[in-house]
Amino acid sequence: MPNVRGHWETSRTTSTTQGPAAEPGSTLAAIDIGTNSIHLLVARTTAEGGFETIAREKEMVRLGSGPGDMKRLDPDAIDRGVAALRRFRQVADISGASIRAVATSAVREAENRDEFVRRAREDAGIEVEVATGVEEARLIHLGVLQAVPVEGEQVLVIDIGGGSTEFVVGRGPEILEARSLKLGAIRLTSRFFGEEPLTSSQVKQCRAYVRAYLAPVARDVLRHGFDVALGSSGTILSIAEMALARRGEAGRTMVSNASFTTKELSKVVATLVAAPTAKQRLKTPGLDSRRADIIVAGAILLEEAAKILGIEAMTVSDYALREGLLLDTLQRTSDSLHDRLTDIRSRSVRHLSELCPSELSHSERSAGLALELFDGTSGLHGLEAEHREILQAAAMLANVGLVISHDRHHLHTYYVIRNAEHLRGFTEREVELIAQVARYHRKSAPKAKHEAYAALAPADQRVVQVLAGILRVAIALDRTHGHVVDDLTCLLTDHDLTVVLRVNGDASLELYTAEERKALLETALDVRLQFEVSG
Repeated sequence: MPNVRGHWETSRTTSTTQGPAAEPGSTLAAIDIGTNSIHLLVARTTAEGGFETIAREKEMVRLGSGPGDMKRLDPDAIDRGVAALRRFRQVADISGASIRAVATSAVREAENRDEFVRRAREDAGIEVEVATGVEEARLIHLGVLQAVPVEGEQVLVIDIGGGSTEFVVGRGPEILEARSLKLGAIRLTSRFFGEEPLTSSQVKQCRAYVRAYLAPVARDVLRHGFDVALGSSGTILSIAEMALARRGEAGRTMVSNASFTTKELSKVVATLVAAPTAKQRLKTPGLDSRRADIIVAGAILLEEAAKILGIEAMTVSDYALREGLLLDTLQRTSDSLHDRLTDIRSRSVRHLSELCPSELSHSERSAGLALELFDGTSGLHGLEAEHREILQAAAMLANVGLVISHDRHHLHTYYVIRNAEHLRGFTEREVELIAQVARYHRKSAPKAKHEAYAALAPADQRVVQVLAGILRVAIALDRTHGHVVDDLTCLLTDHDLTVVLRVNGDASLELYTAEERKALLETALDVRLQFEVSG
């Protein structure tokens, strides 16, 4: 049986990947579209696999400032966000930088997020990826580790955004636990501190609410434990500035790597809640004036997290998601750096596939055959290495829906993949493609009336058609789960595609099933497909 893990390890070196180039001296731009602000980082890659900063920009757009609980993006907020992206596009273009943009909580949760993504594409020329909460946490962890020397130590990273807070426990590049909570400075401000003046009752209610949300995360974090607590994001950096100001160290050129104790944190919080209005809080030394209206909620959140997690001191990092995004892009496109990220994805797919241990052997065999079909038909479909990896993940996960029910399990598979938090290292778009390819491994072919499929861009619809067509045939070729088909080769003559199978036993059921399930692949590749047995 082909070694599926080996296929995974070589999948990004067998053909050219899409995305920004990562050769030394090339320029990349990372855009972090947060709930409170949008950040741009433009950098030049180095021969050592790192980067040198060329430009940084930040605009406070308050995407999550509209009414309600982050369910919709206000039209004015969309306009502000797109206008900022247009300006950032111009800055990136000055350096000839390829752009990668990721949106987090506010866009992720919005019912009208597709409108924002469309406007960004059409009006600003920027394709926006929407990160899952766990993927956001992974990128933050990746970025933070570049700024704080913690080699050999187990770390807890906390990032407080406007709409969500991420908690990551890791050792080196390995993530042991990653959680994203719908707690953020803007969200909590809207819920508890929407009107001034600030009251002790509001503070008390906010604390109780935060503690209730933190309890399950605290159990997971404390189960792993940590040696060092690291904090990132504007909220925590602002708290660090205020703590330093209390020490008489205000105005330091570099806040990154500075530390403050929980005792200092409590004094900062006490000062903030003693000021009943944002205007009065502006007098607090070290406070970023643009955060005066939301800092109380963020500071209370951090203080409660410190209490429940037993944090004694916190070191801050001015690197976060955007730096992680830049490094992630390097890893995705550089032969010398892709291994770590590929391994993260491989292990996360394997972990999710283990929901159905009885299907693992069949899934591995199907994945191996699917990759052989993909490679053998590359001249027909013209897809990239990223699509090869999507196919492999979909093959490994095609039957996870069985954990819910055998009936209509392909539909359950889609739900499990889209809603599980185990697929680390993939963008939301990639997770959606994996889920759809797996969903169409049996029964109905993709149709325009299927809502999720219809929502895909035309190019991605074709990807789903091709990969699902390949997967149907590959699964059929292990119909008996007996690994009767050892391997296959593809021969193309005009519009006729012949798949030659090398078998080690009676493959009559496999051949029959493959004939029954070949129609989608024939349509996607515009060929007549036939099978032959050799040896």
